[in-house]
Amino acid sequence: MNPEIAEQDLAEPYLGGLLASLGLNVHYSRAEKDTLFFRDDTGHEVPVLDLVGGYGSTILGHSNPEIVGYAKELLDGGVPVHAQFSKHPYANELAQKVNAVIRREFGTDEPYSAIFANSGAEAVEIAMKHAEFDRVARLAELAGEIDENIEQARAAAAGGAALARGAAYDRLAAAGGVAAGAPLDEVIAGIRRANAPRLAAPPVFLAPEGSFHGKLVGSVQLTHNPGFRTPFSSLAAQCRFVAVHEPDALAKTIESVRRTVFDLAVDGGAVRVVERGLPAVAAFVLEPVQGEAGIRVFDRETAERIRQACAAAGIPIVVDEVQSGMGRTGAFFASSHLGLQGDYITLAKSLGGGVAKAAVTLVRGSRYRKEFELVHSSTFAKDAFSTSIAVRTVDLLEADGGRAYRLAAERGSRLADMLRGLQREFGTVVKDVRGKGLMLGLEFHDQSDSASEVIAGQARTGLLGYLLSGYLLRVHALRILPTASAVNTLRLEPSVHFTDAETDRLEAGLRGLLTVLRDQNGAAFLPTGPAGESAH
Repeated sequence: MNPEIAEQDLAEPYLGGLLASLGLNVHYSRAEKDTLFFRDDTGHEVPVLDLVGGYGSTILGHSNPEIVGYAKELLDGGVPVHAQFSKHPYANELAQKVNAVIRREFGTDEPYSAIFANSGAEAVEIAMKHAEFDRVARLAELAGEIDENIEQARAAAAGGAALARGAAYDRLAAAGGVAAGAPLDEVIAGIRRANAPRLAAPPVFLAPEGSFHGKLVGSVQLTHNPGFRTPFSSLAAQCRFVAVHEPDALAKTIESVRRTVFDLAVDGGAVRVVERGLPAVAAFVLEPVQGEAGIRVFDRETAERIRQACAAAGIPIVVDEVQSGMGRTGAFFASSHLGLQGDYITLAKSLGGGVAKAAVTLVRGSRYRKEFELVHSSTFAKDAFSTSIAVRTVDLLEADGGRAYRLAAERGSRLADMLRGLQREFGTVVKDVRGKGLMLGLEFHDQSDSASEVIAGQARTGLLGYLLSGYLLRVHALRILPTASAVNTLRLEPSVHFTDAETDRLEAGLRGLLTVLRDQNGAAFLPTGPAGESAH
């Protein structure tokens, strides 16, 4: 190999350079519970307290011994990873266990079918695909009904029924090029001309402002941040983002995208042109706790308003529990706190126990289309290793009467109290503390007008959160990162094993950071800052 090429960093080199400039280019070599370890220049192992938790993937901690032991057992036993198109009893076991949780937390007996995936974004895309598959099927049923009604209208006309004029007829005349007084056959031709583009129009998805659902071709369309979405906006179905906390916003948005088709009805010895609504919206997609928007928790009133509006319009709701689910908020499903039962529910991240890549899309039985199983598949989804790990993860969360959920609530409450105490102490720096359970956000006031050019410059470029992250890592051996679309908010998503001593250590490090920000000491954020600051 060319020596010059061999020395180049070819694995996402731009990102590597950015990490280096922010002081975040650390190679971690070992992980345990809420600690990551790297080796310094002398070979000494350095522990770093990890509050990122794989963006919510390690509810049971890094390298959970029971999960790791089970993974070794599976691999030592030669469990097949590639046994596609065969029986997968472990997949059914996982589906049954999760359904048991759904019954308990939502008080329903309706089963959910499970479609397996490898990541959260893929699980969201499965929900999008199935919702569109269902919408297309409903459109086909509607078109079939119109064809039947047309034949009934022809029969009625042959028996002497007259074609009546009305408002719908006049709208058809404009849309389908039907002349006044046209015979029935021309009206029918006009109906087909007007309906064809309406039936073939692409779907619309709805999502709250601030949403984040992944960065794949479909899921990125549901991600509100234009920096992630706009370059790819022409590749997939479009999304309308709704200010859902405004009482009438969702109803107005649904009305704005409403579409109709023309039909014929035999009424009182007359044939009339009528209009029928068609399913234009494939689904409404939401996170019960918006992670990348800055850890923003939905309230029950807003959730109920969404449920009612979508039910009235026949729009299915996709609840994205990829980051908020698996016990992180003190219940298996964060949406259960809101009483919001999704037609689709997506799970990933912690489903793999911090070891495997596993995801699943759950589809309410009354909406499930079994034919979807023949048009969607994924090579690595539903394999024996990852799915069995997911089964064990659910078992561990459910053990001892759901002790993990109680720990998440208790540890989260302790962390939130500590953060609010810092907010009271540093009110000029800390803007807000938000979240539920072990999914918390610490938001800082805008620093773009800071007296320190170091602080102000990074704030203006949207990198303040990463500047703070680099300082916390370098000076206090704390690993905390900002949320993707609210970079002035640091996320805290530790495991249920997070201890009081670690909470105290976190508090000390954050207090040091807040002191530096309050004092506008930009030099402290530089690697060559004041002597004695570095923890290493």
